Amino acid sequence: MTGKGNWFVRFAHIVSHVTGRPISFMLAVAAILIWGLMGPLFGFSDTWQLVINTATTIITFLMVFVIQNTQNRDTASLHIKLDELILVTQKARNKLLDLEGLDDKELEKMQKDYGREARATLERNQNRSNNRRPKLPRSRKRKS
Repeated sequence: MTGKGNWFVRFAHIVSHVTGRPISFMLAVAAILIWGLMGPLFGFSDTWQLVINTATTIITFLMVFVIQNTQNRDTASLHIKLDELILVTQKARNKLLDLEGLDDKELEKMQKDYGREARATLERNQNRSNNRRPKLPRSRKRKS
């Protein structure tokens, strides 16, 4: 995270860290309550309403970019980790490494195919576990 171009990444990381805490939510609720309680003081005027509308619109607009940046970074790092796991797993299919480039129809087809394969594997595993149950020896009657 060094260099001039990464100032936004550092900023987005700090903002997402701070705003993702419960105290930030409580401060936002407190600000709304204070604004609401000040309504009678300002006679519920248009200016009083404009303050909250403008503030929330600006904050929401800016947070969209911060959240998107954080989401992009998290998704990219997750994909890199998954790619590494696929590469080091001997039986993994390397065609899974670049799924991000597929269109929606191709992704849906793969999702259906893998869903079918997962159900079949689950059924095979259940059948195997049922067949592995230890058979108890039959009790034999002793001759007296």
